[in-house]
Amino acid sequence: MIKTLYKISLLALLACTTVSCDDFFDVNVDPNSPVEETLELNAKLPAALVVSANYEATMLNQIGGLWGGYWGTSNEGINAFSILKMYNGPGIRDTRDGIQLWESNYNNLLYYNKILDQAVAEDARFYIGIAKIMMAYHYFTLVDFYNNVPFDDALHGSVVLHPKYEPGKVVYEKSINLINEGIEAIKVASLLPTNDDVLFKGDKVKWTRFANTLKLRALLAQSEVPGQAAYIAQEISKIKAEGSGFITEDAVVNPGYLNTAAKMNPFYETYYRNNAGVAVANHTNIRPTQHLIAKYKEYNDPRLAQNFVEVKGDFKGVLFGENTISDAYAAVNTSAFKGPTENGNKPAGFVKAFNQATVIISLAEAHFMLAEAAARGWVDGTAETHYKNAIQASFNYLFNVTNYDISAYIGQDKVKLEVAPNKIERIVTQKWLALTGINNIRAWHDFRRLGYPYFPNSATATSPDIYPLRFMYPETEMNTNSANVQKEGDNGVLTARVWWDVK
Repeated sequence: MIKTLYKISLLALLACTTVSCDDFFDVNVDPNSPVEETLELNAKLPAALVVSANYEATMLNQIGGLWGGYWGTSNEGINAFSILKMYNGPGIRDTRDGIQLWESNYNNLLYYNKILDQAVAEDARFYIGIAKIMMAYHYFTLVDFYNNVPFDDALHGSVVLHPKYEPGKVVYEKSINLINEGIEAIKVASLLPTNDDVLFKGDKVKWTRFANTLKLRALLAQSEVPGQAAYIAQEISKIKAEGSGFITEDAVVNPGYLNTAAKMNPFYETYYRNNAGVAVANHTNIRPTQHLIAKYKEYNDPRLAQNFVEVKGDFKGVLFGENTISDAYAAVNTSAFKGPTENGNKPAGFVKAFNQATVIISLAEAHFMLAEAAARGWVDGTAETHYKNAIQASFNYLFNVTNYDISAYIGQDKVKLEVAPNKIERIVTQKWLALTGINNIRAWHDFRRLGYPYFPNSATATSPDIYPLRFMYPETEMNTNSANVQKEGDNGVLTARVWWDVK
């Protein structure tokens, strides 16, 4: 049975609404025993949005960082993240020490569903639209990790104790329908959220563009699946007919982070510094891979020095999955994440400040997706234009400017799209470089979908050619919904493919 507790972290209840950020952060609500009737929509919405952002910044970034070719560990972190470095499926699904991705996403889905029910009862159509769009976001995440998951039977608590699983393809289609319905609800809404919408402040156009961008991501995920061309064309035509287009700025959540424990930007606090300015363990334990540093150097990429700290006149990385101690992999001899402390108290690349906004979908990713879609003939505009816009957006974000001069970078033959023998591979490779530390998880998804960009397997993998392709269903499901889990048949391995992984 999918858990029905409202495991919304305290930070989720921190969004600035009609009270000051300090007052809102001090709200004391037991997330396991919410007084539902006392919470209005403008209190529930920021809670759910902040939790979605937290998952993206921490849980998904961690998995993608390690499984997407970006991160390894220093000597000091040799015992850290062992279940991910060793592809330990049973460890990942463990109830106590595993990665609670299933439980976390379904818990927040439950919360969005409560928002939806209340919004329907109050005819608050903007909130209906947001809830449906964000529910699609979480269902996509679940399918991308587990393939078949409960949808129609989910979120009913004790009414449906043993929810049946539906094919990942069907869940994707139903989630895209949620997006379409969400767009329509937002367009006709009269009651608009304001500060409680910590993503777009009640802007109809921005929410619609975000929904279209999320849908495009889902359509690209299935781009290699035989027989999907007609369905993709149908949904692309709906985006075009709707007319709002795609995001024109980074889609970010910021409830008003404070320099206080548990109230800071989640990535900053988890991977960089605590509220006292002291480096956290992850800042010592995590290092860029040698492969990532080599790729930045191959492209003469100035983002390398913006994201990571130079060590003795050079940048040094580690091997992913290395479990032997070597002087070369000591924290003091390898490049750490670069943040304000190492950058003259100024924002650096993906580590900027304790109150930096959390990225859900970056503008760079949106343009890279449009470049790929254009290369496939799906959308208007040239792949080259979208590709250049994507690189521009990445440099602007990481260098904290509005118009970084990228002419030297994109002028290199190895970067130019028009001379690439495989345009999609070049687009996705540059996307990989752009999203490091921001939306790491996209790299693992793209690698499974397309087979590139290449990055080395874990040094502890049993075979250099066998990468993890999914998560196993968690023990919580094995213990409470075993009959339906057993029907899936392939839960015992990490190498069973999700529905869109057909390469």
